[in-house]
Amino acid sequence: MDKNRVVVAMSGGVDSSVCAYLLKKHGYEVIGMTMQIWQDASEDFKQKEGGCCSISAVYDARRVADKIGIPYYVTNLKDQFNEKVIQYFINEYIEGRTPNPCIVCNRYLKFDDLLKKAMEIDAFYVATGHYGIIEKDKSTNRFILRKSVDQSKDQTYALYNLSQFQLEHTLLPLGKFTKNQVRQIAEEAGLSVAHKPDSQEICFIDTDYKDFLKQKVPEKIKPGPFVDKTGKVLGQHKGIPFYTIGQRKGLGISVGKPLYVIDIDAELNTVVLGDESDLEVKEFLAHKLNWIAIEKLEKNIRVNAKIRYNFQEQPATVVPEDEDCVRVIFDLPQKAVTPGQSVVFYQDDIVVGGGIIKKRL
Repeated sequence: MDKNRVVVAMSGGVDSSVCAYLLKKHGYEVIGMTMQIWQDASEDFKQKEGGCCSISAVYDARRVADKIGIPYYVTNLKDQFNEKVIQYFINEYIEGRTPNPCIVCNRYLKFDDLLKKAMEIDAFYVATGHYGIIEKDKSTNRFILRKSVDQSKDQTYALYNLSQFQLEHTLLPLGKFTKNQVRQIAEEAGLSVAHKPDSQEICFIDTDYKDFLKQKVPEKIKPGPFVDKTGKVLGQHKGIPFYTIGQRKGLGISVGKPLYVIDIDAELNTVVLGDESDLEVKEFLAHKLNWIAIEKLEKNIRVNAKIRYNFQEQPATVVPEDEDCVRVIFDLPQKAVTPGQSVVFYQDDIVVGGGIIKKRL
């Protein structure tokens, strides 16, 4: 493979565009590629227009590729996207968990299927516009992932599950820039997407995720009881996929005080409601682990743990339970620890590893 050849995952946004521009400027042989993940018009869901990898994103990416003088292709990954991201998204909600499709897309499409495509054309690297820094730790001979310079844009939370092989074959040229600097570079380079807004929502959902689930798996959505902690029935819910831990609005139930979703039991088809204080937990289990800075966890470690993308890291102790499960113990109770979401462990600015929240304790 040619270490000078890199495939840039181009989403049509300013970050991936500047990523391609900078790598070309630094002497790499750059090939732009957009993943075709939208489904055919005849199928029963439509890629969100303006989202990453949408049809309009292809036009923007192609325009940028022409401007900076690189070849550009669209690669068909719609079947893989459906199987690995959409089906996962649906199944998690059906099981009463809250999915994180962007993390799964990164792990199995951008840095797996797209990397394979890159290697088929003799490219050593895939590059993306994510904000993070990959380095080689000479003392451990491991690739490590550090937070980006721009803490407000850092995306290492969404990259914690990359393998050593994937990190070795990934370039993240934006990690040492701020978002404002990236937009300035795009403007100076004459890129048409310099001031294009960032995409925020789930790319494959055009309206509300509840409508999407109703459309895809109506037979899996069944009404059932709202109960309190003692099991007393308080009312009827519309189907467990429509609720998530910490939710207060849209419950359609009145008992004279605010109620929150504090637990979801898919087997019993019940949604447990309680007070705001019931949301606080100090401990939970995490599984499906991936370690970056270390090979495996053999003893208790102190970390700062992040349980949602927009969540302030909190001091915690991570205790190994077995080969693929850890107990996370916060110093102070935290609200809305949500099964299905990822927890990422940091020491200073280094990603130690992470996993999926399995169970609140």
